[in-house]
Amino acid sequence: MTGPDSGSGTVLPDPADMTSALQAALPQFRQVAWVAETNSTNGDLINRARWSVDDPGQTARPWLQGAHLQAQGRGRAGRTWQNRVGANLMFSCAFDVFLPARQLPTLAPLVGMVATQALRRHLADQHQSRLNMKWPNDLQWDQAKLAGILIESTRAGMAQVADHHLIIIGMGLNLLDARALSQSLNRRVADWAGIAAQDPVAARTRACDLVASAARAWYQALNDVTAHGFADLPTRYAQVDGLAGQVVDVIDNGRLRHTGVACGIDAAGQLLLRNDRGLQAASVGEISVRLHQ
Repeated sequence: MTGPDSGSGTVLPDPADMTSALQAALPQFRQVAWVAETNSTNGDLINRARWSVDDPGQTARPWLQGAHLQAQGRGRAGRTWQNRVGANLMFSCAFDVFLPARQLPTLAPLVGMVATQALRRHLADQHQSRLNMKWPNDLQWDQAKLAGILIESTRAGMAQVADHHLIIIGMGLNLLDARALSQSLNRRVADWAGIAAQDPVAARTRACDLVASAARAWYQALNDVTAHGFADLPTRYAQVDGLAGQVVDVIDNGRLRHTGVACGIDAAGQLLLRNDRGLQAASVGEISVRLHQ
């Protein structure tokens, strides 16, 4: 076993065991692999799509790639994802999505929302509301960041169909080190070990269960929006909204774009803020949301 505490359910098994467990849990995924170390799991899947274009037998998706350590792991806006072996759960999934390009930004809050809902199922009922989402797609425990998601799209390896996109969803979830990360990053950070210390259901959850739950939720959600669209997104998002009713600033490229009371999202995934100018919409993109203290 890899990790500092072999008694914890969220300790990472060795890569071969992690691969086997996920293959069994995700029969709808055509390729599943977990490795000891790589540069970037998102990058691995993008590269695989490029070199498999001439081999139709290798292009059937979805795919999942995970790693105990990412040497060049990335978060949103090009931020580095700090990680060490055993302290982080890092994986990416590749999906074929058939949507107009203008709807791709809406996937950011969608995948964050369904991941939050999926991981809530590994908590006792009375603690589920403590796990929520900060727009556009950070997962929070008691307003401290537990996990981040990076979404990338490419047309590499595609047939020439206008609405056909390859979507890569990468997720990094803290298993340990929340206290050290909080100090080094100067912001509140949570980890699954801290949750498990308070919640017996979380304490029984294995690392592969967390990965499989998020991957299945993304697979189902992407199929659903392809078939039915995003009309129910605002209602579902409200169930996990960690900003509702709070005064927030929306910062874009270092500039203050909006300030107002957060009041959900619209069907395009835009954050809605109410201020003295009425209802304002912040577009999905490389935008950070800062809560007023």
